[in-house]
Order: sequence, then C-alpha cells, then structure tokens
Amino acid sequence: MLKRIISEKWLTAKAVFGLFEANSISDDDIEITINSEEKTHFRTLRQQSKKAAGKPNIALADFIAPKTTKKQDYMGCFCVSTGFGTAEHAKAFEAALDDYNSIMVKALADRLAEAFAEYLHKQVRTKHWGYATNEGLTNDDLIKESYRGIRPAPGYPACPDHLEKQTIWEILDVENKIDVVLTESLAMWPAASVSGYYFGHPDARYFGVGKIKEDQVADFAARKGISIAKATQWLKPIIAD
Repeated sequence: MLKRIISEKWLTAKAVFGLFEANSISDDDIEITINSEEKTHFRTLRQQSKKAAGKPNIALADFIAPKTTKKQDYMGCFCVSTGFGTAEHAKAFEAALDDYNSIMVKALADRLAEAFAEYLHKQVRTKHWGYATNEGLTNDDLIKESYRGIRPAPGYPACPDHLEKQTIWEILDVENKIDVVLTESLAMWPAASVSGYYFGHPDARYFGVGKIKEDQVADFAARKGISIAKATQWLKPIIAD
C-alpha cells in the first residue's frame, strides 16, 4: 500500500514552521517576539517530584536563555500533516467492506506524518536555523535522535498541556496556511498531523513533567490568565491525588 500511496499520490503533505527570538522571562515562561512590536508567551510546566540530591526539577523554559542575561536566544514552532486524502481513501475501503486497508491507510498516514516531522526538523537544524550545518548523521543516528535539539509536542510528557497548541496555531496561522485545524478537545485534524516546538540548546533533552501539585496548577492558571477550574480541567491527568 505504501508504494500505491506514493505512486498514485493518495495523500497530500503540508507544513508550516517559524523561528523566533526568545528568552525566558521567569522560571517557567518563555517570551517570543513575533515581529518588532508583537510578543507572546509559552507557559511551561516544571517537575515537582522529589529528586536525588543534585538533580534539578526541570522545565522546557530552562532550555532558553533568561532575558536577564541579555543574550538573545531563539526557539521554533511547527506543524506538519500528511493526512489530506486519508479520510477519503479510508471511507472508500470501508464502503468496500475492507476494514483492514481502511485501518492500514490511516496507520501509514500517521507514520508518514512522524517521518515528515523528522525530515523537517533536520532541515531546520541544518539549513533554516542552521545551528547544525555540519551534522552529517547516519540514518541509525537519526533514529537514535543523536542530533542536537528536541521537538517536543504539546500533550506529551515534557509539555503535557494541550492549551499551548492554541498559541502555536495563532503565531503560525496554521489553519489558514496549511488547513490543519484544532478540534474543541484540541486534537488536530487531519489526525495524521504533528505539531510542537523546536529547542536548539545543546543540553535540551526529552523528559517527563510527571505529577504536579495544586500550587503549580494555580500558578499556571495565573500565568496563562485562565481560571483555576479551566487549568484543572486540562491538567487533570497529571495533577497529584
């Protein structure tokens, strides 16, 4: 089926990304400059579990230079999709009572979206942002994520808050640029889509925020300008009992 997807052009791939001046302005907030007059913020969450001596509780904001250092830093955002055309082909297979291939075309679209996200990340590292112009990694190295930088996605362990997707959509104008929309539950449509951030700090790494406490929920709500009830609704899966 993958050969047919490619040769018969069943699916359409679309992508948008942006690189922005950025600095952390508090322990957990990142301020980005959209243009010379417009700024916005990403709110990150910090680990609160007890760590061994000398092990810090980290947040994604730690990978961006603080504004107080007067060092200009950068970060990026992106959204890619390979899902356009998936629904039509899945429905055609379902109409033919071919559930297997209906599932298969969706699964392959999902895998292609992840591959597209990986490809775009490489292009950003080596060309557009250009902090790794001489990367030269093998395919095995790429699979092992041996490159510098990370691309965490809202809803995943390092940034479990889905609400930050809305900020990505706003600053990249995702819906107008590539037609990927957010549902009421902040899922992406088409489903075979990937969105997230780019961090280029040499020490940036993936991690899990884990469980957080009510004090951080309240702090997050205040920083984001939403009610504690709304923050609790979105962060409920990671709030400690």
